[in-house]
Amino acid sequence: MIDPDTLLADLGWTSFFSAQVTLEEAQTCQPVRVMAVHRGEIAVAGDGIDAQISSRLPVSHGEEDRPTVGDWLLIDRETLEPQRVLTRINLFKRPAPGDDRRLQLIAANVDTLFIVASCNQDFSVARLERYLVLCREVDVTPVLVLTKIDLTDDLDSYIARAHRLQPGLAVETVNARDPASVAHLTARCGRGETVALLGSSGVGKSTLVNTMRGSDSILTQAVREQDGKGRHTTTVRQMHRLEQGGWLMDTPGMREFQLSDAATGLAEVFDDIVALTLECRFTNCTHEAEPGCAVRAAINDGSLDTARLGRWRKLSSEDQDNTGTMAERRIRPAKSGKRK
Repeated sequence: MIDPDTLLADLGWTSFFSAQVTLEEAQTCQPVRVMAVHRGEIAVAGDGIDAQISSRLPVSHGEEDRPTVGDWLLIDRETLEPQRVLTRINLFKRPAPGDDRRLQLIAANVDTLFIVASCNQDFSVARLERYLVLCREVDVTPVLVLTKIDLTDDLDSYIARAHRLQPGLAVETVNARDPASVAHLTARCGRGETVALLGSSGVGKSTLVNTMRGSDSILTQAVREQDGKGRHTTTVRQMHRLEQGGWLMDTPGMREFQLSDAATGLAEVFDDIVALTLECRFTNCTHEAEPGCAVRAAINDGSLDTARLGRWRKLSSEDQDNTGTMAERRIRPAKSGKRK
């Protein structure tokens, strides 16, 4: 339960959000933060409010208008009906799994992202690069958290691979069951700050949340020994308060995380390859067999890894395809409306 006397600042309210509220709205509405998302309903908290309400807005102009965990929302003081979502500082989103390519909103207004990976066979450079692209695209500070360090005899190898992902990337190692081990993570969650956790199933996110909260109220499950993979434990996106005043935002484990509208993030995570492409003789170089290709030259002299180039190509192609698909989907309703 949320303390009814919680101040908005404790929930992360800043001048960025208050500046969006008009005088007229201030007379009839009050701001609340979305603490959890359920099917058709959202749990919200505000100054004197801790309730579960409908997630339906009176007017919606698109999929991104839907409230998601971490959002700030204006609700009617009398009816508690949601009126509108305030402009976000950032938004984590992805094309929903499946063929229809609906947009799935993951989390909003995040200060720091804990990218959680376990020190076992589930550790994946390709997946971590994917998460980093997403993080850089929305301009959120990433921290790579390596869990299950008590179960490996080769921790230095995992740390080295993690640091190679991107220069300057913060890397933390923890035994998620040990409060002393996760204490330095808790220090990153100050009053009013929101830290989201992202990682695939079985890496220990729920255990980490339990330990940081000093509670075992969140269900955890063991991973399969043969491949280190786990089942989805968290099924609801929600925020958990820490004693230090910060907020932990847990999300369901996501093995499939397709990129869309992530050109900036790709350019930052793969800035070494992007820089090389600018040195190619031809602006439309495919980096296959053209003369004067700086990318192929880097491959040949060993300064660029072939596997990294392949991952960049795959993610770039995926982003272009999904971005185009989502753009077409936004256009279709307008066209169909004109035919009526």
